Amino acid sequence: MDSKKESRKGVPYKELLFVAITTFASALPITSLFPFLYFMIRDLHVAQREEDIGFYAGFHGASYMIGRGLASVFWGIIADRIGRKPVIAFSVFSVIVFNTLFGLSVKYWMAISTRFLLGALNGFLAPVKAYSIEVCRPEQQALGISIVSTAWGMGVIIGPAIGGYLAQPVKQYPHLFHEKSVFGRFPYLLPCLFISFFATLVFISCAWLPETLHNHKDLDRTVEMVEGSTAQESTEPHKKSLLKNWPLMSSIITYCVFSLHDTAYVEIFSLWAVSNRKYGGLSFSSKDVGQVLTVAGASLLVYQLFAYRWVDKTFGPIQSTRISSALSIPIIAAYPFMTHLSGIRLGVPLYIAAMLKSVFAITRVTGTSLLQNNAVPQEQRGAANGVATTAMSLSKAFAPAGAGIIFSWAQKRQHAAFFPGDQMVFLLLNLTELIGLMLTFKPFLAVPQQYK
Repeated sequence: MDSKKESRKGVPYKELLFVAITTFASALPITSLFPFLYFMIRDLHVAQREEDIGFYAGFHGASYMIGRGLASVFWGIIADRIGRKPVIAFSVFSVIVFNTLFGLSVKYWMAISTRFLLGALNGFLAPVKAYSIEVCRPEQQALGISIVSTAWGMGVIIGPAIGGYLAQPVKQYPHLFHEKSVFGRFPYLLPCLFISFFATLVFISCAWLPETLHNHKDLDRTVEMVEGSTAQESTEPHKKSLLKNWPLMSSIITYCVFSLHDTAYVEIFSLWAVSNRKYGGLSFSSKDVGQVLTVAGASLLVYQLFAYRWVDKTFGPIQSTRISSALSIPIIAAYPFMTHLSGIRLGVPLYIAAMLKSVFAITRVTGTSLLQNNAVPQEQRGAANGVATTAMSLSKAFAPAGAGIIFSWAQKRQHAAFFPGDQMVFLLLNLTELIGLMLTFKPFLAVPQQYK
């Protein structure tokens, strides 16, 4: 792999294309259930009252992130020992199996168990970040990480569209699906099957995936026999404990603060946009919100293809993270005042703000991911990404519940003297962004040696 990178002058398009499609396939099931989750919980008859549906939906929605948070370090360590390819392939296979079983759920315990196992067995994120770094030359590593971030962001945005259009097909498309068919008995199976079919194609393509981590045990034993144990000890690099590696841990903490902010932002933006104007919202339909998020997702692809490499080359990962975080603050502060606009005067600034916020978010995530992956040697990169994924998953499991509680509280204080209504929500979002921005400076952030 090293000799291949040295001989290749251009971008490794084949390997990065594989990174993109596997990341996209793994991200799709995370959010695909959100459009139909309310109706699924209702149909499972676990809630005694309609008011209790949100309670059970909250636990159900968090089960994936809890499972991923508990198992990410394990999968990162496995990827460091046996290679990136087996873990990536197994993770895609787990999407095929457990996403399909989720669509076949007829009991609440089955639905929440399959989502938990999907998160726990899909140890994809840690090895794929390491892989995207290892297939690239040093000057291309920012491109590799940004492709992971962009494909993940697009999967998280397109997933709800698949769930919304394909769930309950008997009700949505009665001329195509009969009530007594399998999709009548399992109304939420079709979007899961669609995603699982795509994941199956990706799983087959794993056969042509080149491995980037090679442990030559036979060669190591030969060296030990010829040169003696002292020679071997002198050539082995000392592995620093990940928890004592402050450049790694400081970047992970910053990464988690930004992840918490981004997840809470998506939750709050959706609730704010669909809430009534008398409560400071926009009175949007779910379709309107989906269109805004879809355009924001498309802007990520354009930014990735035409702008990000220039941004990273010009500013580097640290300065680009700081600039993106600082520019996000006035955008978030402008949202609550858009409720006074309508028509094209609302549409133009809203779409521009949503696109810029998505671009800034992906720049921050990519920059902190680059710092993490360059703070450790190759043989610890999988475990390091596992630690980062665990911490990020736990913060993302907390963010939706916290954002929902804060939003509900803010709706009840529309006439307060100090930041009334949704202004308080967006103020708290900006305070979280500001904390993340402060964490990118010394003495907190310890910069890896190559960026000094």
